[in-house]
Amino acid sequence: MKALSGFLILGCLLVAGSATAGVGTVTHLSGILSAKGSAGASKVLSVKSEVNEGDLLTTETETYARVKFVDGAEIVLRPGTQLRVAAYSFQEAKPQNDSAFFSLIKGGLRAVTGLLGKRSQDKVGFTTNTATIGIRGTHFGALLCSGDCTNVPTASGNAPPDGLHVDVSSGAVVVTNAAGNAVIGAGQFGFVPNANTIPAVVPPSQGIQVTMPPNIAQNKGGGGGVGKGDGSECKL
Repeated sequence: MKALSGFLILGCLLVAGSATAGVGTVTHLSGILSAKGSAGASKVLSVKSEVNEGDLLTTETETYARVKFVDGAEIVLRPGTQLRVAAYSFQEAKPQNDSAFFSLIKGGLRAVTGLLGKRSQDKVGFTTNTATIGIRGTHFGALLCSGDCTNVPTASGNAPPDGLHVDVSSGAVVVTNAAGNAVIGAGQFGFVPNANTIPAVVPPSQGIQVTMPPNIAQNKGGGGGVGKGDGSECKL
């Protein structure tokens, strides 16, 4: 029994160690953020929680969450967002193994690329149901609307049209689907209404900029509510 007990404790420590070596960490949080792992188990995350490859991250209403990845990249999620960490591999000494691919299922985000994205641009991408976003050393925003963006401010005062909206603060992105592609540079906006329409650069008056609260977007503050939790996530 002692051996079994010791094995279980060691197993828990190994799991905790594995989580500590995850691909990212929640650094800022206001509200409820959950992760569904590739094995199907779900858990509520807090500030300092680890994010793993394969996780489906979900923010609830009024929740903003910021995740910092092991290569220095950062992603901030808007309320009502679902983002899957489809693949993530980074070893500083092995750039040939780089891989960072995400799937934006709903909602919106802002992302800043890290070392991986700077040295292996062709190995970083964000997929949606309308187009794929490839990065070029970038700080950009993406918003996927499907009748659920009525609270997003626009220049016209009307709700943004359904589709994928992209804005770029620095660098550039390449937005691609079956119909073609468009390069969107710093200060520009892009829009893709569906998977069968070529992505296009749109005038600023028609562009949608994904904005975040200052306490989440900037590298300061410690989150609140659920985000202040610091309990163990190891379960036997």
